[in-house]
Amino acid sequence: MSWAAWVTGLPGSGKTTIADITADILRVKGVHVKVLNIDDVRKVLTPHATYSLEERAIVYAAMAYMAKLLVDEGVNVIIDATGNLRQYRDVARKLIPDFVEIYVKCPLDVAIRREEARRGGNAPKDIYKKGMTGKSSTVPGVNVVYEPPEAPLVTLDTEKLSAADAAALAADVLMSHFGEAYD
Repeated sequence: MSWAAWVTGLPGSGKTTIADITADILRVKGVHVKVLNIDDVRKVLTPHATYSLEERAIVYAAMAYMAKLLVDEGVNVIIDATGNLRQYRDVARKLIPDFVEIYVKCPLDVAIRREEARRGGNAPKDIYKKGMTGKSSTVPGVNVVYEPPEAPLVTLDTEKLSAADAAALAADVLMSHFGEAYD
């Protein structure tokens, strides 16, 4: 039975780095896993993203559905997406029988510093600066709420753990939790 794990946390918390390293660790251990990155998906679905509540609901539902399709085909999935409202992650929970959340916990000030230093990739740039100057009213943790998971499989405190250590912990917990899937 395949599974999906949603790596959630504030923008800049380390989700993408941790999701990618976790997937690499699992692959070395023989686990077939695919990372679905919200920034890559959003680039295709909404090339001129507004980040409105309606648009977010559509994009996150599409991510959940893509994950379900992969899980149905025997592929384990790591969803790399903020998913700032629990209701977005609940869509995946309803679609995918073996679904868990991994919470990347990070204080807002640390996430802001990391996001400011981020280079490359498809992630939007200057998210927090836009939120704090009023150029955007849709920034999780600044002017829209971020709801952490109520019962994550594991919480990764990235103020205390390096990305490599957090990913190793995530991989170990996933292997332990879904161990029967690898027998």
